[in-house]
Amino acid sequence: QVQLEESGGGLVQAGGSLGLNCTASGLSFSFYCVAWFRQTPGKEREFVAARDWNNQYSYYADSVEGRFTTSRDDAKNLVNLWMSDLKVEDTAIYYCAVHGRRYWDTSYWEESQYAYWGQGTQVTVFT
Repeated sequence: QVQLEESGGGLVQAGGSLGLNCTASGLSFSFYCVAWFRQTPGKEREFVAARDWNNQYSYYADSVEGRFTTSRDDAKNLVNLWMSDLKVEDTAIYYCAVHGRRYWDTSYWEESQYAYWGQGTQVTVFT
């Protein structure tokens, strides 16, 4: 059984930084595209960032480009999202997700491409 778990969420002042981790049991991240999405009440879940299946490239939503960085450590089976220069509008529940196909990251921005999801971790940015 595959389980993903996000950790590292919390309260942070605007302009600050915060790191999230995603760990997995029952699955190795190797050769999978792993993404981060976020959701706020009343809104649809939106793409934030993804690390490609080959662990070579990262993709980002325009709203976080230049402020967020995602990385994957296959030895530790861990994916990280480092968020800096946080804004109030970054407040959301953040989810990690694993693509449904190995060696594949087509349409990485689409929720429907992802087969496994974590429970989410809350990030709250205050002024």
